[in-house]
Amino acid sequence: MYNVLAIMRGTTVDGPGFRTSVYLAGCSHACPGCHNPSSWDSEGGSGMSLEEIMEIVREEDFDVTLSGGDPLFNPVALLPLVEALKKDGRSIWLYTGFLWEEILNDPDKLRVVENVDVVVDGPFIQNMRDTDLLFRGSSNQRLVDVRKSLETGKVVIYSR
Repeated sequence: MYNVLAIMRGTTVDGPGFRTSVYLAGCSHACPGCHNPSSWDSEGGSGMSLEEIMEIVREEDFDVTLSGGDPLFNPVALLPLVEALKKDGRSIWLYTGFLWEEILNDPDKLRVVENVDVVVDGPFIQNMRDTDLLFRGSSNQRLVDVRKSLETGKVVIYSR
């Protein structure tokens, strides 16, 4: 079961094109100025099974964004969901407060992001907030192209 705060159908703010955004409960970063501090509680939201989430994703038939909270708060539990999304042919974006470099050094987190197309990394930093940025809240956050970054061994920034 996944603790799901919300599923936004047909949103355009969490990645390119229309997307289904799944907001998962749980976050340990506690970023000052977070737009959703109620998402920090890992027991928040409503319990949903993998099948229930996939049913909504298939019904909407959009690519998927995982946000929260922080989806990488519990990477072992998240892995079956990202594998199912990838197997279903979805492009996946994932928002996390962890840095790319931290993800690379954590085998469980790395297994998750190997199934993801773009990771929006880094904590939200209130004094770096910029509403003009593409798909992120503060200028320290990066849109990491996962495939290219893993292939080259260095961070490659996503571009449209």
